[in-house]
Amino acid sequence: MEIKGELALRKRQVLIFFVLLGLSQAGPESVRYFVAEETEVGSFVANLARDLGLGVEELSSREARVVSDDNKKHLQLDLLTGDLLLNEKLDREELCGSTEPCVLHFQMVLENPLQFFRAELHVKDINDHSPMFLDKQILIKISESTSIGATFLMESAQDLDVGTNSLQNYTISLNSHFYIKIRDNGDGKLYPELVLDRALDHEEESELTLTLTALDGGSPPRSGTTLVLIKVLDINDNAPQFAQRLYEVHVLEDTPVGAWIITIFANDLDAGNYGKISYTFLHASEDIRKTFEINPVSGEVHLRSCLDFEVIQFYTINIQATDGGGLSEECTLLVKVIDINDNPPEVTISSFTKSIPENASETLVALFSVRDQDAGDNGRMVCSIQDELPFFLKPTFKNFFTLVSEKALDRETRAEYNITITVTDLGT
Repeated sequence: MEIKGELALRKRQVLIFFVLLGLSQAGPESVRYFVAEETEVGSFVANLARDLGLGVEELSSREARVVSDDNKKHLQLDLLTGDLLLNEKLDREELCGSTEPCVLHFQMVLENPLQFFRAELHVKDINDHSPMFLDKQILIKISESTSIGATFLMESAQDLDVGTNSLQNYTISLNSHFYIKIRDNGDGKLYPELVLDRALDHEEESELTLTLTALDGGSPPRSGTTLVLIKVLDINDNAPQFAQRLYEVHVLEDTPVGAWIITIFANDLDAGNYGKISYTFLHASEDIRKTFEINPVSGEVHLRSCLDFEVIQFYTINIQATDGGGLSEECTLLVKVIDINDNPPEVTISSFTKSIPENASETLVALFSVRDQDAGDNGRMVCSIQDELPFFLKPTFKNFFTLVSEKALDRETRAEYNITITVTDLGT
């Protein structure tokens, strides 16, 4: 292949808008299959030949094969039986994270003539992760004058499973002062709050140790625990106050590690130790903790590891300000990651025909896919071939294209064509 210049690139181009590709009417509807994660390698998924109405003998003669959208070999096709088998153990959390349903798109491609069928594999969650607290101990400072019914936020547990297998409940060890209340913010997560049920007395008991347990909805349920250390303090009149409840900052994904992001500030009218404020992340996931850090004294937030827009586009960080008397207030920091054009377009040839008969019209020559992991104009692409050739590009579905001859060819006039497929994104 060779690049023929900018003029040819402008003349014949197909603009790909990913928003529209899913609406393509080419090809049959996708066939759906289901498999539980962690199923053993070699396990039977389906008989593709039967489901697609193909004879088993066609599979070998037409060089049938399975092509995944992510170019990974999750599946294998038995050409002797038509059975679709697992080629590797699938980890739903690794493949899809918290996205549900977890769907792997693939195609079966046949040669002579070139033909392809769309299909998708739904990976079902199993309860293979226990709820986990990132901190082995939660420290809460409470004034002895705190009123009954007061609530105190605590760190939530993390559970990589989804649906009923995810985190469902919290319990606290038996005690005479507190009970647990579950808060649902409508974001699909559950947050534990410690509620004061009987007044505290610093002189009677200056410190309490409780066990917080997180339970998922599996059968049987899995659990995780952390210790809650409660220090009973003297009276504190004023809680910290943030100037605003929501802070928003935009950060380029190539911002260097260690860079300052923002400074969060809260004010406390109390003097002495009761007016000293410490800043911490609240309900922070492992991704947030490894990506950002906050100075507990100054409230400065710095970048701890590299950002990647293609992986995470924004972070919602809850920040808690706690004074020396244990009173606290929280705010939210929204960090939006700005995409840069750091990914080139990728072209994957799924199949192509090395020779075609002369005098055949509109012959399917090649099937290929393109993708660009960037967003916006950085991820929109222009696809083209040389202008002087008797071939044209035809979008099929999603990010797939076919290369087709547009008229009957004459071998005596020209026996060979060298076709260059050029893909360029619209970023700068």
